[in-house]
Amino acid sequence: MKINKFCLLFIGLTLGFISCKKNDDGGFDVVEIEIRDRDEQQDADMDSLAIYLGSHYYNSEDLANIGLDAGIQDIVITKLGDGEVVPDGHTLLMDAVGDSKKTVYADTDYEYFVLEINIGGGSNSPTFADTVQILYEGSLRDGSVFDFKFIPDNSPLDLTNVISGWRKVIPNFNTAESYAINNDGTINYYNSGLGVMFLPSGLSYFYNSRTGIPAYSPLIFKFEVLQSSVNDHDEDGVPSYLEDLNKNGELLSDDFTTADDDTDGDGLPNYLDDDDDGDGVPTIDEDINGDGDPTNDIGKNGIPNYLDPEETSSK
Repeated sequence: MKINKFCLLFIGLTLGFISCKKNDDGGFDVVEIEIRDRDEQQDADMDSLAIYLGSHYYNSEDLANIGLDAGIQDIVITKLGDGEVVPDGHTLLMDAVGDSKKTVYADTDYEYFVLEINIGGGSNSPTFADTVQILYEGSLRDGSVFDFKFIPDNSPLDLTNVISGWRKVIPNFNTAESYAINNDGTINYYNSGLGVMFLPSGLSYFYNSRTGIPAYSPLIFKFEVLQSSVNDHDEDGVPSYLEDLNKNGELLSDDFTTADDDTDGDGLPNYLDDDDDGDGVPTIDEDINGDGDPTNDIGKNGIPNYLDPEETSSK
């Protein structure tokens, strides 16, 4: 069952690397996409983002006046016209985002930018492996919107299934402080995490084109973090974010073909493997302390039992 689950995930992540274009006969032609060097593309993307941030401004005063009730639809980003200066009550994006954020992904040093409008007043923030109720609007630098979600619904997003940039940005924001259910069933959230992320293509889809997103496109996402829940994808008693053994903020390798965090080397990452050390004892049954947390059972050699095939235990 877990292997099937991983295979489905792998197929879903790799399907997008095939780009097709409809031809005049109603069929589809496969479009060959050049695989560029990640470092060189990152340099080009940073130049593009710098130009964008230096030529667009947002309605900072309006958002400040709205206060903790502000949401993504209140964020208005406008391009400077020729010879125009930033209007009063607005702020140039480059001045607002501050220094770039840095991370390493696919053996590449990446930089990206985040406009922090409201960190959020909730008592917790999601991890990179959690499921989030989030509103968002994704656009290209020319302002064209390729995806959006403006109303909370019953389809929250699992951060392990989205682009890497989200896993770098969203955990730095808190969930909403509170919410109220209206008579019509809609929900109002108060003091939620609110911002805009400006991502290079290497932290988004890179050479993988999508509907409305050409290959090698830097992307812009307005987002509002409402709620989150901790994932345990394989139900082994270990939260998925703790199964990131190399602490790189990712649960799969960068090319999605092998698992980085795979203790027993069976090709199944620990977060989808209910027997992480391959000793025949399910991880959840290696909780000899009975506290519901197998990570607390440290073996004689200092390795938790659930990661050490030489030390087995059972409830």
